[in-house]
Amino acid sequence: MLTTFDVDRYAFAVLRAGASGFLLKDTRPEELLAGIRAVAAGDAVIAPALTRRLLDAFADQLDDDLGGPVREDPRLDSLTGREREILVAIGHGLTNGEIAQRFTLSESTVKTHVGRVLAKIGARDRIQAVILAYDMRLTRPI
Repeated sequence: MLTTFDVDRYAFAVLRAGASGFLLKDTRPEELLAGIRAVAAGDAVIAPALTRRLLDAFADQLDDDLGGPVREDPRLDSLTGREREILVAIGHGLTNGEIAQRFTLSESTVKTHVGRVLAKIGARDRIQAVILAYDMRLTRPI
């Protein structure tokens, strides 16, 4: 969705309806093109201004015992150690470039890992991966 309205209610509604992106019309042209390409490749794009609010809204729905152990899930068992690290980084909201820098990898290697993680956990995009990371207690709001 591309809109002039930076309204949480609209963003949450379109994401619930299955949209893989929410950008504002004041997005720089190169970021808009990158967002279109990302969604076409199966990733998700959220306007940076909305990302924090989205995480805050989702965090309110989590259990109070986030400090507890990671929840077991067969989808996590299928991940390699590196893929699990990538999932945690995705859960923290890092971009492919930031993940590449953190783990000293090329962006193409990160894209490969992200694709494998999404396939193994059955997520259609990064948003679903973030939700899984929160649900499984791999990450929490900072």
